[in-house]
Amino acid sequence: MQEETVIQVENLTKMFGEFTAVNNISFEVKKGEIFGFLGANGAGKTTAIKMLIGISTPTSGNADVAGFNINTHPESIKKNIGYMSQKFALYDDLTVKENITFFGGIYGLTRKQINEKRCLLVEELGLQEIVNQLVSSLPLGWKQKISFSVALLHNPKIVFLDEPTGGVDPITRRQFWELIYKAANQGTTIFVTTHYMDEAEYCDRVSIMVNGKIEALNTPKKLKEQFKVISMSDVILKLARSPS
Repeated sequence: MQEETVIQVENLTKMFGEFTAVNNISFEVKKGEIFGFLGANGAGKTTAIKMLIGISTPTSGNADVAGFNINTHPESIKKNIGYMSQKFALYDDLTVKENITFFGGIYGLTRKQINEKRCLLVEELGLQEIVNQLVSSLPLGWKQKISFSVALLHNPKIVFLDEPTGGVDPITRRQFWELIYKAANQGTTIFVTTHYMDEAEYCDRVSIMVNGKIEALNTPKKLKEQFKVISMSDVILKLARSPS
């Protein structure tokens, strides 16, 4: 049985004046896949993601995300994906409960659905003691785990995670990745950027952007074999040092 493609990107390009931020990239992502989208700062990752989630219009090229075209139905894409970033995920001046209720409303859930989801989330993450605390009072690790769960409230086909574990300790990072594995096993596609190369090893496949182009795309194992190295950090280094 053929795997369902949930992201199909064809010759996607974004220019700002004379500067080409994303240069003619093409790839596809399957349902339930953990897809790592890597590259140094300035490589074009964030610009590409903004196009895929429907908040930036491409200069040229095309993409379908969660069954919708980024050029013609960007609003439909927003309703069918989850998104979480390191910089913004929850409102600090709301309690955990209020955040869940607020984002559930934004995602179009009914009051009954929000209450059911909140009870499930509190039980699964063990939030009973902190559900009525302001998010600002919580450790970063807790914030990130709650943010990820909130991004899944409306059962999106795809969740985009933009450096979700930045600044958290290794144990919390591992716990976060357990949540990612669980969601992927249930059929949710995970599209994740990270600067931690050990996390790249956890992905089913990895693409690596250099100067706006995808210069490598394969499983971590095959990329290490291709570049004759023992770690994903070494793969990145080889690509960064190769002549453009």
